[in-house]
Amino acid sequence: MKKAFTMVELIFVIVVIGILATIAMPRFSATRDDAILTNAKTTVANIRSSLSAEVQRRMLAGDYSAVTDLGGETGNDKEIFTFFDNNSSNPRVLEYPIRSCKTAGALGCWEKVETGKYKFKFPGSIGGEASFEVNTSRFECTSDWEKCKYLDK
Repeated sequence: MKKAFTMVELIFVIVVIGILATIAMPRFSATRDDAILTNAKTTVANIRSSLSAEVQRRMLAGDYSAVTDLGGETGNDKEIFTFFDNNSSNPRVLEYPIRSCKTAGALGCWEKVETGKYKFKFPGSIGGEASFEVNTSRFECTSDWEKCKYLDK
């Protein structure tokens, strides 16, 4: 006599796997968005720390000029946050500059808008974007508080 699973047992297993998948999938997508936001928060913190060090370096050298730009090019898939005031003789803003959004509709990425102005495009669960500006040697969020609160802490 052959031993095998009945059709009812197989359907029951498939239903249970389906229920588990519907519970797990939203959690995985939320985890991905959280990782993207954590990466963006770290980028903001690193930029601010680097900017502070550059201002101190300039002061020690007797140069009291404000930092006005964090370097990089506008457009898709370009390096941004390269050199202070886009001058390669200055130290790098980030040790490894990041690349801007690869395509026009990309989410969860940074983009240089113009000299001294950058924006972060939030992933799907939040949506929208947060604008940042280099203003008197500070990297400040210029969007409304609802968007800034995700990246400013």
